[in-house]
Formats: sequence, C-alpha cells, structure tokens
Amino acid sequence: MTTMNAISQNTYGGTEVLHQVQLDRPAPGPSEVLVRVRAAGMNPTDWKHRQFPGLVDRLPLVLGWDVSGVVEAVGFGVAVHQVGDEVFGMLPYPHGAGAFAEYVVAPARALVRKPAAIDHVQAAAIPLAALTAWQALVDVADVQPGRRVLIHAAAGGVGHFAVQIAKELGAYVIGTASAPKHDLLRELGADEVIDYRNQDFTAVDPVDLVLDALGGDTALRSLDVLKPGGRLVSISLMNLPGQLAEEAAARGVRATAMLVEADQAGMRAIADLVAAGRLRAVVDAVFPLDQAAKGHQLGDTGHVTGKVVLTIP
Repeated sequence: MTTMNAISQNTYGGTEVLHQVQLDRPAPGPSEVLVRVRAAGMNPTDWKHRQFPGLVDRLPLVLGWDVSGVVEAVGFGVAVHQVGDEVFGMLPYPHGAGAFAEYVVAPARALVRKPAAIDHVQAAAIPLAALTAWQALVDVADVQPGRRVLIHAAAGGVGHFAVQIAKELGAYVIGTASAPKHDLLRELGADEVIDYRNQDFTAVDPVDLVLDALGGDTALRSLDVLKPGGRLVSISLMNLPGQLAEEAAARGVRATAMLVEADQAGMRAIADLVAAGRLRAVVDAVFPLDQAAKGHQLGDTGHVTGKVVLTIP
C-alpha cells in the first residue's frame, strides 16, 4: 500500500472545511518510526487550528497530535521500538500534527509502549492532555504534598487528568465545572468542587497554584486567589503572557504561560500511572475517521467531558 486515508483541510473555517483525502503513505527517516494509527485523540487545539492559522500556518493541513497504534516500520538508528510494538504518545507540538490519518511518522522517542491494560481508544485519549497536566504540575509548578491547587475546566481534557495527577502528588484539589460534572470530579479525586455558573471561585481560601485552561478574565481574576508567592500556570492560547505576568507581579504572585512538549520521560511516568490503575482517561465520544467533522462539532460546543477520540479501522 502506497497511499492512505487522512482528514485534511485546504482552508480555515468551520467543520465543512474537513475532507477525507488520499495521501502518499509517509516513510520514517533516521530516528523515526512509522505508526499504523489505530486511534487518534482530539483536543481543543484541533478545533482552534481548524479555524485559524494559530501556531501552525500551513495548508493543506492534517490535524491531530495524539496517537495510539502499532509500529509498522522503523528508520535508521531506532533502538527503542521495533516493528509490531503497540505504542502511544504525542506528535511534536505544534508543528508535528498529522495523527488524523491511517499512518503517521513520529520521532521514536516521542512514543512509549502502550500499557496492556488499556485499549487504543483509551491510549489515544491520554497523551497531549495528560502531558500538559504533568508538565504544568510537575515540571513547572513542582507541586508538593499539602499544596492547594485550583484547576479550571476540571472536567475537560487537561483538567480531568490534572485532578488525578495533582492528587497523586498529594495536593488538595479544587476544581471548577458545571454541577452535572461534580460527581465525576469527586470520583477522580477532587476535594472541593465549584459550579462556575453560580459560584464565585474567587471566594475560595487562597491557593498555591492555579492551572488555567480558559484564559482571559478567568486568568486575571485567578491571580486574586493566589497566596503571596503563589503561581498561575496558563495553558490557554487566549492569554497575552506579558500582560498576565505584569498583573501577577503587581499582586506579588507569578504567572507562567506554557505549551506542551513531546516528552518521553513524561509519557513514561504517565504510562506507569495508567498501568497501575491510578490515572485514566474519560472518553466522551468516539467517531470513525471518516466522521472526524462530528468530533469537531462536539468540540466546538465547548462542553466535552474528558476527550473525543477517532478510530481508524
């Protein structure tokens, strides 16, 4: 087979710009592997990049960063994977997009072995969102036991992983979400939940860390709930890092904007938690590749609980 199916777009806009196309099957170069994609996770960054150039300004464009599948071929020098391995991970963000296809080439060390206890759908739901939460909480904020952590959009893709990881780190976790999602957050480990629709999150006792995926006014108001010396980590592309940092400094706190990065060490830590049954993905909906537009339509509502996943037969 020299071609493959993929979901591509030739312009930016609504879900109508997405089309299934036939593309040449890629070949792995040095330090790369070719993966036969079994499932691909969808993230808010996919709906955003479908609509606007953003961080990835190229057309035609195949979106998707989360991948779970089987190694089909290895490039020169690859020693960490071999043909037949079941792997999962995140393609390099932002320029490595391309998971919404039957095959994808990835740097070998962007991927790790898929835990045997989960299927490809569960595995595909994990990488980008869980890595974002891990890097924010562990690498940037260095969350320690007993710290108070406020997580906005706690039932969303990044948020529901952040709740679980923060609890693993020994934190006291407060999550914001609509009331119907509160039971899920408590099940995942949240100590306190706030209905953002009719409760003011700034009324909580001061916290050491805010993880913000919403940006804008929510990020600015969140600075007021931080303890002196506390930190806000923003993963929203809607914030202006300079302005947020200035506002934080005026309040005696810190604000950091971050983008997730492909990270094999982080993926291994996440895979270990998954294998031990201490971290799981909540999957809201699953669609076949040729119905990718339906996944985007669901994402556009802004009310996804956990993740949306595409399957590739």
